[in-house]
Amino acid sequence: MSFNINSFKLEGRRALITGSGQGIGLELARGLGAAGATVVINTRNIDKSRAVAAQLRDEGLKAESVAFDVTDREQLLAAINTFESDVGAIDILVNNAGIQRRAPLEDFSASDWHDVMRTNLDGVFHVSQAVARHMIARGRGKIINICSVQSQLARPTIAPYAASKGAVKMLTKGMCAEWARHGIQANGLAPGYFATEMNRALVDNQEFSEWLCKRTPAGRWGRVDELCGAAVFLASPASDFINGQTLFVDGGLTSVV
Repeated sequence: MSFNINSFKLEGRRALITGSGQGIGLELARGLGAAGATVVINTRNIDKSRAVAAQLRDEGLKAESVAFDVTDREQLLAAINTFESDVGAIDILVNNAGIQRRAPLEDFSASDWHDVMRTNLDGVFHVSQAVARHMIARGRGKIINICSVQSQLARPTIAPYAASKGAVKMLTKGMCAEWARHGIQANGLAPGYFATEMNRALVDNQEFSEWLCKRTPAGRWGRVDELCGAAVFLASPASDFINGQTLFVDGGLTSVV
């Protein structure tokens, strides 16, 4: 078989992106939608999810919505099962929902630790399990777990975040080991430093921004739209023989010392 450029297209596919009301999740939704997918906006609030989906439809994209909290297993199971039954199949899952907490490790509270793990790690497990059961029955599916440069590197004050993202990287490999035989490809997408609301404190910190630009071979912060090409690739048939991998989109940050 010869290569077909149309293998990058996502027409006829439906993509659920968790935590897609803003930031990276919303931009990924736009990118997948531009490639032809029907995107499913997810936030914890049904009105917000519907409003963002309507906004994307106004932009000419195909968009639907579903509301659930990734930390509430019973709620998300019910929401995903109902969506699959009443609306249609979820062909692509992007596990994007995540939070950040900052404090010196010796002072990091147990409650903040558990919040980070429940959202960043447990949420990926529970949502993936719920969606994968339907994918397994169909014999196909794409899962993209949003990892981080902190899946591989650590910085002071965010050790729990790094631990959660390192675990997501390994959970991605576990999904490959378990689900590849069912026609599912699970891969990680690891952003470097992007100018988002989650990173607002760092973006506004002149000293940190100067350090980051010197540390990153590309010499700048990333733009969120620069994640879309990698996401489309991992969501498309073009990546059907890629599984359990983590693709770093970081301007070269993890490649140099």
